[in-house]
Amino acid sequence: MSKQLAKNILQSPYNFNDKWEDLLDSEEFIKVFLSDILEDYIVKQRWYGGKASKLKYIELSEYFKMKQGDEVYYGLILEINFVEAFYQHYFLPIAFVSDENFAKKDRILPISIKGQEGFIIDAINLEAFRRLMFEQILIGQNGNETKVQYHKSLLLNNVNYESSRFMGLEQSNTSIVFNEKYVLKFFRRIYVDKNPDYEMSRFLSEKKDFKNTPKFLGSINIVDSENSHITIALMQEMVPNQGDAWEYMLKELHTVFLNLEHKRIDVDSLPTTELFLRLGINDVPPQIIDWVGLNLFLKIQTLAKRTAEMHITLGSEFEDTAFTPTRFNGDYTVWLKNRLLYQFQNRLNTIENNLHKLDGLALELAKEFLDKKNKIRKRFVKFDWTKLKGERIRVHGDYHLGQILVKDDDFYILDFEGEPESTIRDRKVKQPPLKDVAGLFRSFHYAIYATIFNNSTEFLGSQETLFKAAELLYNYFTGVFLGTYVAEVQDANLNIGYHQERMFILEYCLLEKAVYELGYELNSRPRWALIPLKGISNIINH
Repeated sequence: MSKQLAKNILQSPYNFNDKWEDLLDSEEFIKVFLSDILEDYIVKQRWYGGKASKLKYIELSEYFKMKQGDEVYYGLILEINFVEAFYQHYFLPIAFVSDENFAKKDRILPISIKGQEGFIIDAINLEAFRRLMFEQILIGQNGNETKVQYHKSLLLNNVNYESSRFMGLEQSNTSIVFNEKYVLKFFRRIYVDKNPDYEMSRFLSEKKDFKNTPKFLGSINIVDSENSHITIALMQEMVPNQGDAWEYMLKELHTVFLNLEHKRIDVDSLPTTELFLRLGINDVPPQIIDWVGLNLFLKIQTLAKRTAEMHITLGSEFEDTAFTPTRFNGDYTVWLKNRLLYQFQNRLNTIENNLHKLDGLALELAKEFLDKKNKIRKRFVKFDWTKLKGERIRVHGDYHLGQILVKDDDFYILDFEGEPESTIRDRKVKQPPLKDVAGLFRSFHYAIYATIFNNSTEFLGSQETLFKAAELLYNYFTGVFLGTYVAEVQDANLNIGYHQERMFILEYCLLEKAVYELGYELNSRPRWALIPLKGISNIINH
């Protein structure tokens, strides 16, 4: 459909004589709805993940009614096809409203149905729709006719609908807060399979009673025309909190760097520690405690304990094969190497195309990366599963400070969807637990350097001095974390391998993560490419 025709439709509503309950059976309506108008709407949404690609056309892959009595909404599974010859699926529930004053920003299409003028909007904007979804979960009702399955946890009893509101600024999903106690997360980009967040949350909370993640309370799944189960929403308890661990860490690190000046600390005279040496609090020299403060190291120990407990729980299943621990083998090795070598080649090309955007230390490290590309490639190829004695388990998969809530002196772990760039199948592959640890360590590294980059006018030391302090901090943070983490998992008999194996896997996963980050930084904020480049340099020179 031409842009001009789309504009004409927007000026005067399109007329249909079908009833709303039958509208999705109208080919004419589908044609109008899937036109440029829907494309223009979708590309502006925060949850739309295809912004870097050129949209070709949208198809309606599946639709189903979400209804009760006369109240009817449609759930749409949209297939968005790209010029680059791949596609993504998205969930969009729609409603028809006739109130002229309603949802002005969220209108998709002006329309007249049997003489009644109004608009098609994203149904999540309607309180009536949100209420219906909540109440259907409370009933735990499965609608055979609509193929919608509502599941309720046993923890959700004697509850009535009171209120609902949007949770706030989320990127890939839309979360609704009910009764100020429960959060229903609607997955926007969806996969023809159960979402890992649903599987992991239900397993940890319902089957294993893991305390440091929000309790699983319910879900909405659909069974599509090919009998596949697709998760479209997940309900959990709302954990009162003081924000996420990323914001907490930035605030703490701001003080740590200001202390260099306030306490007149000479960075060159501070005692150093070897990278990844396991440390207890008593192993941290008094000068470092005086500079950083004891509290931050205690918090890192708590975070290490919670991370270890998560992995111990995920490795404690012996019946459900989706969660039973497994050994390294040849299939896993082939999968891993193919994935990493493809990603590595992609990042090499990106660096070569973006060298002109870099200067100073970032340019120096980028050149080192190119000079040592064969050495890095060999590190990836050297993965020899026959020498590894540890176990693989289901892991968080996208573990960083932004996925962790701070509540008083404790931490709660969220969002088990997995790595955004990975396929749903890849996200469910069992991995060494140290993959999550590596993700968190990269997050520590980022938080330290982000503090320097975001407050450069406040810190008086030279960049060289600040970067030296950054690496020193990173070594102590990771050392204290490992000291607690390794002791906890070994006490619980979770097999993460012998010392040399642990170091190999940790460095392997850190290298993988930093190479992954490099592509993002070079494309979106080249100045920050220094952070993953420094991480890569640390590993290849360790």
